[in-house]
Amino acid sequence: MKSFIFIFLFGIHSVSAVTHSLQYFYTGSSGIPGFPEFVSVGMLDGQPFTYYDSVLKKETPKQDWMAQKEGPEYWERQTQTLSGAEQTFKGNIQIAKQRFNQTGGVHIVQNMYGCEWDDETDKVVKVYNQHGYDGEDFLSLDLQTETWTAPNTQAFITKQKLDHNKALMAQKKNYLTQICPEWLKKYVNHGRSSLMRTEPPSVSLLQKTPSSAVSCHATGFYPNRAELLWRRDGEEVHEGVVKGEILPNNDGTFQMSANLKLSSVPTEDWMKYECVFQLSGAEDLITKLEKTKIRSNTGFPAVVVIGVLVGVLVLACVVSGVVYCKKGNHAKLPLSEKSKTSSTESLPSPKLLTEESCTSSRDSDLSSAGSAHSDTPLMKRRI
Repeated sequence: MKSFIFIFLFGIHSVSAVTHSLQYFYTGSSGIPGFPEFVSVGMLDGQPFTYYDSVLKKETPKQDWMAQKEGPEYWERQTQTLSGAEQTFKGNIQIAKQRFNQTGGVHIVQNMYGCEWDDETDKVVKVYNQHGYDGEDFLSLDLQTETWTAPNTQAFITKQKLDHNKALMAQKKNYLTQICPEWLKKYVNHGRSSLMRTEPPSVSLLQKTPSSAVSCHATGFYPNRAELLWRRDGEEVHEGVVKGEILPNNDGTFQMSANLKLSSVPTEDWMKYECVFQLSGAEDLITKLEKTKIRSNTGFPAVVVIGVLVGVLVLACVVSGVVYCKKGNHAKLPLSEKSKTSSTESLPSPKLLTEESCTSSRDSDLSSAGSAHSDTPLMKRRI
Protein backbone atom coordinates (compact mmCIF):
# COMPACT_ATOMS: atom_id res chain seq x y z
CA MET A 1 0.00 0.00 0.00
CA LYS A 2 2.08 2.92 -1.19
CA SER A 3 -0.54 5.60 -1.29
CA PHE A 4 -3.68 6.30 0.66
CA ILE A 5 -6.60 8.57 -0.03
CA PHE A 6 -8.56 9.54 3.05
CA ILE A 7 -12.07 10.67 2.35
CA PHE A 8 -15.02 11.29 4.64
CA LEU A 9 -18.26 10.26 3.03
CA PHE A 10 -21.26 12.06 4.41
CA GLY A 11 -24.85 11.44 3.46
CA ILE A 12 -26.63 14.26 1.68
CA HIS A 13 -29.25 15.87 3.87
CA SER A 14 -32.47 17.30 2.59
CA VAL A 15 -32.34 21.11 2.66
CA SER A 16 -35.54 21.07 4.70
CA ALA A 17 -34.21 18.64 7.30
CA VAL A 18 -33.49 20.02 10.76
CA THR A 19 -31.46 17.21 12.26
CA HIS A 20 -28.27 17.05 14.28
CA SER A 21 -25.85 14.14 14.38
CA LEU A 22 -23.31 12.80 16.85
CA GLN A 23 -20.84 10.25 15.48
CA TYR A 24 -17.70 8.57 16.74
CA PHE A 25 -15.11 6.89 14.53
CA TYR A 26 -12.49 4.55 15.98
CA THR A 27 -9.74 3.33 13.71
CA GLY A 28 -6.99 0.85 14.57
CA SER A 29 -4.27 0.24 11.99
CA SER A 30 -1.13 -1.80 11.49
CA GLY A 31 1.60 -1.76 8.88
CA ILE A 32 1.48 2.02 8.19
CA PRO A 33 4.85 3.58 9.13
CA GLY A 34 4.58 6.93 10.87
CA PHE A 35 0.83 6.70 11.22
CA PRO A 36 -0.97 6.40 14.61
CA GLU A 37 -2.04 2.83 15.40
CA PHE A 38 -5.26 4.13 16.93
CA VAL A 39 -7.33 7.24 16.25
CA SER A 40 -10.66 8.39 17.63
CA VAL A 41 -12.63 11.28 16.16
CA GLY A 42 -15.90 12.70 17.45
CA MET A 43 -18.07 14.40 14.83
CA LEU A 44 -20.94 16.79 15.56
CA ASP A 45 -23.06 17.73 12.56
CA GLY A 46 -20.26 16.56 10.28
CA GLN A 47 -17.54 18.56 12.03
CA PRO A 48 -14.77 17.10 14.20
CA PHE A 49 -15.08 18.32 17.76
CA THR A 50 -12.89 15.82 19.67
CA TYR A 51 -9.70 13.99 18.70
CA TYR A 52 -7.40 11.34 20.19
CA ASP A 53 -4.59 9.23 18.79
CA SER A 54 -2.06 6.74 20.09
CA VAL A 55 0.81 9.21 19.60
CA LEU A 56 -0.83 12.17 21.29
CA LYS A 57 -2.18 9.96 24.13
CA LYS A 58 -4.73 12.62 25.03
CA GLU A 59 -8.21 13.56 23.88
CA THR A 60 -8.35 17.18 22.77
CA PRO A 61 -11.08 19.59 21.60
CA LYS A 62 -11.21 20.45 17.91
CA GLN A 63 -13.63 23.34 18.35
CA ASP A 64 -13.15 26.44 20.51
CA TRP A 65 -16.63 26.13 21.97
CA MET A 66 -15.89 22.59 23.14
CA ALA A 67 -12.70 23.71 24.88
CA GLN A 68 -14.61 26.48 26.64
CA LYS A 69 -17.58 24.39 27.78
CA GLU A 70 -15.85 21.27 29.13
CA GLY A 71 -13.24 21.33 31.89
CA PRO A 72 -10.12 19.25 32.71
CA GLU A 73 -12.07 16.44 34.38
CA TYR A 74 -14.04 15.78 31.19
CA TRP A 75 -10.91 15.52 29.05
CA GLU A 76 -9.10 13.34 31.57
CA ARG A 77 -12.02 10.95 31.76
CA GLN A 78 -12.28 10.73 28.00
CA THR A 79 -8.55 10.18 27.68
CA GLN A 80 -8.64 7.26 30.10
CA THR A 81 -11.51 5.62 28.26
CA LEU A 82 -9.84 6.00 24.87
CA SER A 83 -6.55 4.71 26.21
CA GLY A 84 -8.35 1.46 27.04
CA ALA A 85 -10.01 1.41 23.63
CA GLU A 86 -6.59 1.83 22.01
CA GLN A 87 -5.33 -1.38 23.59
CA THR A 88 -8.45 -3.27 22.58
CA PHE A 89 -8.19 -2.18 18.95
CA LYS A 90 -4.56 -3.23 18.79
CA GLY A 91 -5.58 -6.67 20.03
CA ASN A 92 -8.50 -6.86 17.64
CA ILE A 93 -6.30 -6.32 14.62
CA GLN A 94 -4.17 -9.30 15.61
CA ILE A 95 -7.27 -11.43 16.16
CA ALA A 96 -8.72 -10.38 12.81
CA LYS A 97 -5.48 -11.21 11.01
CA GLN A 98 -5.57 -14.69 12.53
CA ARG A 99 -9.17 -15.25 11.48
CA PHE A 100 -8.43 -14.18 7.92
CA ASN A 101 -5.12 -16.12 7.81
CA GLN A 102 -3.09 -12.95 7.29
CA THR A 103 0.43 -12.06 8.42
CA GLY A 104 2.00 -8.78 7.31
CA GLY A 105 0.69 -5.90 5.26
CA VAL A 106 -1.58 -2.98 6.02
CA HIS A 107 -4.75 -3.74 7.99
CA ILE A 108 -7.44 -1.55 9.51
CA VAL A 109 -10.17 -2.18 12.07
CA GLN A 110 -12.94 0.40 12.40
CA ASN A 111 -16.01 1.17 14.46
CA MET A 112 -18.56 3.86 13.66
CA TYR A 113 -21.52 4.56 15.90
CA GLY A 114 -23.83 7.41 16.71
CA CYS A 115 -27.29 8.92 16.56
CA GLU A 116 -29.28 11.62 14.80
CA TRP A 117 -31.89 13.82 16.42
CA ASP A 118 -34.62 16.01 14.91
CA ASP A 119 -34.76 19.24 16.91
CA GLU A 120 -38.24 20.07 15.62
CA THR A 121 -39.95 16.84 16.67
CA ASP A 122 -37.47 16.04 19.49
CA LYS A 123 -37.23 12.50 18.13
CA VAL A 124 -34.24 10.28 17.52
CA VAL A 125 -34.40 9.42 13.81
CA LYS A 126 -31.29 7.24 13.36
CA VAL A 127 -29.00 5.12 15.50
CA TYR A 128 -26.21 2.82 14.37
CA ASN A 129 -23.18 0.83 15.47
CA GLN A 130 -21.08 -0.71 12.71
CA HIS A 131 -17.70 -2.41 12.52
CA GLY A 132 -15.42 -2.95 9.56
CA TYR A 133 -12.17 -4.69 8.71
CA ASP A 134 -9.95 -3.85 5.74
CA GLY A 135 -12.66 -1.91 3.97
CA GLU A 136 -15.36 -4.54 4.32
CA ASP A 137 -18.34 -4.78 6.66
CA PHE A 138 -17.60 -6.94 9.68
CA LEU A 139 -20.52 -6.48 12.08
CA SER A 140 -23.52 -4.19 12.39
CA LEU A 141 -26.09 -3.83 15.14
CA ASP A 142 -29.79 -4.30 14.40
CA LEU A 143 -31.70 -2.82 17.35
CA GLN A 144 -35.08 -3.84 15.99
CA THR A 145 -34.22 -7.53 16.32
CA GLU A 146 -31.57 -6.93 18.99
CA THR A 147 -29.05 -9.01 17.07
CA TRP A 148 -25.81 -8.46 15.19
CA THR A 149 -25.44 -8.94 11.44
CA ALA A 150 -22.32 -10.75 10.21
CA PRO A 151 -21.60 -10.81 6.45
CA ASN A 152 -18.89 -13.48 6.58
CA THR A 153 -17.75 -16.59 8.43
CA GLN A 154 -14.94 -14.79 10.26
CA ALA A 155 -17.42 -12.33 11.80
CA PHE A 156 -19.99 -15.00 12.63
CA ILE A 157 -17.89 -16.14 15.58
CA THR A 158 -18.24 -12.70 17.14
CA LYS A 159 -21.92 -12.46 16.22
CA GLN A 160 -22.78 -15.64 18.13
CA LYS A 161 -20.93 -14.46 21.20
CA LEU A 162 -22.56 -11.03 21.18
CA ASP A 163 -26.08 -12.24 20.39
CA HIS A 164 -26.02 -14.24 23.61
CA ASN A 165 -24.82 -11.32 25.68
CA LYS A 166 -28.15 -9.75 26.66
CA ALA A 167 -26.54 -7.39 29.17
CA LEU A 168 -24.31 -5.95 26.48
CA MET A 169 -27.25 -5.55 24.10
CA ALA A 170 -29.20 -3.67 26.77
CA GLN A 171 -26.20 -1.43 27.34
CA LYS A 172 -25.83 -0.69 23.64
CA LYS A 173 -29.52 0.05 23.25
CA ASN A 174 -29.55 2.38 26.24
CA TYR A 175 -26.54 4.27 24.93
CA LEU A 176 -27.82 4.70 21.39
CA THR A 177 -31.41 5.58 22.26
CA GLN A 178 -30.92 7.53 25.48
CA ILE A 179 -27.37 8.60 26.33
CA CYS A 180 -26.21 9.48 22.81
CA PRO A 181 -29.23 11.76 22.07
CA GLU A 182 -28.90 13.48 25.45
CA TRP A 183 -25.23 14.27 24.87
CA LEU A 184 -25.98 15.28 21.30
CA LYS A 185 -28.41 17.92 22.61
CA LYS A 186 -25.83 19.07 25.15
CA TYR A 187 -23.11 19.46 22.52
CA VAL A 188 -25.48 21.29 20.17
CA ASN A 189 -26.20 23.76 22.96
CA HIS A 190 -22.46 24.14 23.59
CA GLY A 191 -21.78 25.10 19.97
CA ARG A 192 -25.11 26.59 18.94
CA SER A 193 -23.72 29.92 17.73
CA SER A 194 -21.23 28.12 15.49
CA LEU A 195 -23.47 25.27 14.39
CA MET A 196 -26.41 27.51 13.47
CA ARG A 197 -24.43 29.84 11.23
CA THR A 198 -24.96 29.94 7.45
CA GLU A 199 -22.15 30.39 4.94
CA PRO A 200 -22.78 30.51 1.16
CA PRO A 201 -20.44 28.67 -1.21
CA SER A 202 -18.18 29.60 -4.04
CA VAL A 203 -19.55 27.88 -7.16
CA SER A 204 -17.43 26.96 -10.18
CA LEU A 205 -18.08 25.20 -13.48
CA LEU A 206 -15.27 22.75 -14.25
CA GLN A 207 -14.51 20.54 -17.25
CA LYS A 208 -11.44 18.36 -17.70
CA THR A 209 -11.63 18.11 -21.51
CA PRO A 210 -14.08 19.44 -24.12
CA SER A 211 -15.73 15.99 -24.26
CA SER A 212 -15.94 15.50 -20.48
CA ALA A 213 -18.97 16.13 -18.32
CA VAL A 214 -19.30 19.63 -16.86
CA SER A 215 -19.01 19.64 -13.10
CA CYS A 216 -20.75 22.22 -10.95
CA HIS A 217 -18.57 22.45 -7.84
CA ALA A 218 -19.70 24.27 -4.68
CA THR A 219 -17.26 24.74 -1.82
CA GLY A 220 -17.03 26.70 1.42
CA PHE A 221 -20.67 26.33 2.47
CA TYR A 222 -22.14 25.61 5.90
CA PRO A 223 -24.14 23.77 7.17
CA ASN A 224 -24.09 20.50 5.22
CA ARG A 225 -27.87 20.47 4.78
CA ALA A 226 -27.51 21.42 1.15
CA GLU A 227 -28.48 20.26 -2.33
CA LEU A 228 -26.89 20.77 -5.73
CA LEU A 229 -28.84 20.15 -8.93
CA TRP A 230 -29.01 20.91 -12.63
CA ARG A 231 -32.05 22.45 -14.35
CA ARG A 232 -32.98 22.92 -18.00
CA ASP A 233 -35.57 25.59 -18.82
CA GLY A 234 -36.47 25.72 -15.15
CA GLU A 235 -37.06 21.95 -14.80
CA GLU A 236 -34.72 19.72 -12.80
CA VAL A 237 -32.61 17.37 -14.92
CA HIS A 238 -31.94 13.81 -13.77
CA GLU A 239 -30.72 12.06 -16.91
CA GLY A 240 -26.98 12.40 -17.37
CA VAL A 241 -26.50 13.93 -13.90
CA VAL A 242 -24.18 12.32 -11.36
CA LYS A 243 -24.17 13.84 -7.88
CA GLY A 244 -21.28 13.53 -5.49
CA GLU A 245 -21.29 13.23 -1.71
CA ILE A 246 -20.99 16.20 0.61
CA LEU A 247 -17.36 16.31 1.77
CA PRO A 248 -15.67 18.35 4.51
CA ASN A 249 -13.07 21.04 3.96
CA ASN A 250 -10.24 21.55 6.43
CA ASP A 251 -11.78 24.82 7.68
CA GLY A 252 -15.03 23.26 8.90
CA THR A 253 -17.05 24.08 5.78
CA PHE A 254 -18.22 21.61 3.11
CA GLN A 255 -18.09 20.99 -0.60
CA MET A 256 -19.97 18.96 -3.18
CA SER A 257 -20.30 18.59 -6.93
CA ALA A 258 -22.82 17.52 -9.56
CA ASN A 259 -21.65 16.39 -13.02
CA LEU A 260 -23.72 16.94 -16.16
CA LYS A 261 -23.08 14.96 -19.37
CA LEU A 262 -23.60 17.16 -22.41
CA SER A 263 -22.26 14.93 -25.20
CA SER A 264 -25.67 14.70 -26.85
CA VAL A 265 -26.66 18.33 -26.24
CA PRO A 266 -26.07 20.84 -29.08
CA THR A 267 -23.74 23.66 -28.05
CA GLU A 268 -26.44 26.23 -28.77
CA ASP A 269 -28.65 24.61 -26.11
CA TRP A 270 -26.10 24.85 -23.30
CA MET A 271 -27.47 28.22 -22.23
CA LYS A 272 -30.74 26.48 -21.31
CA TYR A 273 -28.98 24.79 -18.38
CA GLU A 274 -28.22 26.16 -14.96
CA CYS A 275 -26.68 24.78 -11.78
CA VAL A 276 -28.68 25.44 -8.62
CA PHE A 277 -27.23 25.34 -5.11
CA GLN A 278 -29.76 25.14 -2.28
CA LEU A 279 -28.76 25.72 1.35
CA SER A 280 -31.01 25.44 4.36
CA GLY A 281 -32.16 28.92 5.39
CA ALA A 282 -30.75 30.69 2.33
CA GLU A 283 -31.89 31.71 -1.16
CA ASP A 284 -31.01 29.50 -4.14
CA LEU A 285 -27.69 30.30 -5.80
CA ILE A 286 -28.01 29.92 -9.58
CA THR A 287 -25.10 29.60 -12.01
CA LYS A 288 -25.88 29.70 -15.75
CA LEU A 289 -24.05 27.23 -17.97
CA GLU A 290 -22.00 29.59 -20.12
CA LYS A 291 -18.90 28.44 -22.00
CA THR A 292 -16.96 31.49 -20.83
CA LYS A 293 -17.53 30.48 -17.19
CA ILE A 294 -16.19 26.94 -17.55
CA ARG A 295 -12.71 26.33 -16.20
CA SER A 296 -10.78 23.55 -17.91
CA ASN A 297 -7.79 22.11 -16.10
CA THR A 298 -5.90 18.85 -16.37
CA GLY A 299 -5.59 18.89 -12.59
CA PHE A 300 -9.35 19.05 -12.14
CA PRO A 301 -9.85 15.68 -10.41
CA ALA A 302 -7.60 16.76 -7.57
CA VAL A 303 -9.82 19.78 -7.01
CA VAL A 304 -12.91 17.72 -6.52
CA VAL A 305 -11.44 14.94 -4.46
CA ILE A 306 -10.48 17.21 -1.41
CA GLY A 307 -11.71 17.71 1.96
CA VAL A 308 -9.21 16.05 4.16
CA LEU A 309 -9.55 17.10 7.78
CA VAL A 310 -6.23 17.81 9.46
CA GLY A 311 -5.48 15.25 12.11
CA VAL A 312 -8.60 13.27 11.30
CA LEU A 313 -7.31 11.38 8.31
CA VAL A 314 -7.80 7.93 9.65
CA LEU A 315 -11.50 7.44 9.59
CA ALA A 316 -11.57 4.73 7.06
CA CYS A 317 -11.39 1.24 5.77
CA VAL A 318 -8.77 -0.16 3.38
CA VAL A 319 -9.61 -1.45 -0.06
CA SER A 320 -6.87 -2.05 -2.59
CA GLY A 321 -4.68 0.66 -1.15
CA VAL A 322 -7.47 3.19 -0.75
CA VAL A 323 -8.64 4.12 2.71
CA TYR A 324 -12.17 5.35 2.95
CA CYS A 325 -15.09 5.36 5.32
CA LYS A 326 -18.24 3.53 4.35
CA LYS A 327 -21.55 4.67 5.76
CA GLY A 328 -24.12 1.92 6.05
CA ASN A 329 -27.83 1.89 6.67
CA HIS A 330 -28.91 3.33 9.97
CA ALA A 331 -31.68 1.93 12.08
CA LYS A 332 -34.58 4.28 12.64
CA LEU A 333 -35.77 4.40 16.19
CA PRO A 334 -37.98 6.87 18.09
CA LEU A 335 -36.61 8.28 21.34
CA SER A 336 -38.44 8.75 24.56
CA GLU A 337 -37.06 11.44 26.87
CA LYS A 338 -34.91 10.10 29.65
CA SER A 339 -33.72 11.46 32.96
CA LYS A 340 -30.84 13.91 33.09
CA THR A 341 -27.38 12.62 32.35
CA SER A 342 -24.33 13.34 34.38
CA SER A 343 -22.01 16.14 33.39
CA THR A 344 -19.78 13.57 31.81
CA GLU A 345 -20.36 11.45 28.82
CA SER A 346 -19.50 7.82 29.18
CA LEU A 347 -18.29 6.41 25.93
CA PRO A 348 -18.64 2.78 25.06
CA SER A 349 -15.47 0.81 24.76
CA PRO A 350 -14.70 -0.99 21.51
CA LYS A 351 -14.21 -4.77 21.48
CA LEU A 352 -15.08 -7.36 18.99
CA LEU A 353 -12.71 -9.88 17.56
CA THR A 354 -11.53 -11.85 20.52
CA GLU A 355 -13.10 -14.84 22.12
CA GLU A 356 -13.17 -13.09 25.46
CA SER A 357 -16.40 -12.13 27.16
CA CYS A 358 -17.71 -8.71 26.27
CA THR A 359 -18.37 -6.57 29.30
CA SER A 360 -17.55 -2.94 29.56
CA SER A 361 -19.02 0.50 29.36
CA ARG A 362 -17.64 0.79 25.86
CA ASP A 363 -17.19 -1.82 23.18
CA SER A 364 -13.77 -2.33 21.84
CA ASP A 365 -14.49 -5.39 19.78
CA LEU A 366 -15.37 -4.95 16.18
CA SER A 367 -18.86 -6.04 16.90
CA SER A 368 -19.59 -4.56 20.26
CA ALA A 369 -17.64 -1.41 20.22
CA GLY A 370 -18.95 2.04 20.66
CA SER A 371 -16.94 5.14 21.29
CA ALA A 372 -14.76 5.51 24.29
CA HIS A 373 -15.94 8.94 25.18
CA SER A 374 -17.90 9.57 28.28
CA ASP A 375 -20.89 10.32 26.14
CA THR A 376 -20.39 7.13 24.21
CA PRO A 377 -20.64 3.71 25.75
CA LEU A 378 -17.70 1.75 24.42
CA MET A 379 -17.10 -1.86 25.02
CA LYS A 380 -13.67 -3.11 25.88
CA ARG A 381 -13.99 -6.59 24.51
CA ARG A 382 -12.25 -8.33 21.76
CA ILE A 383 -13.89 -9.68 18.67
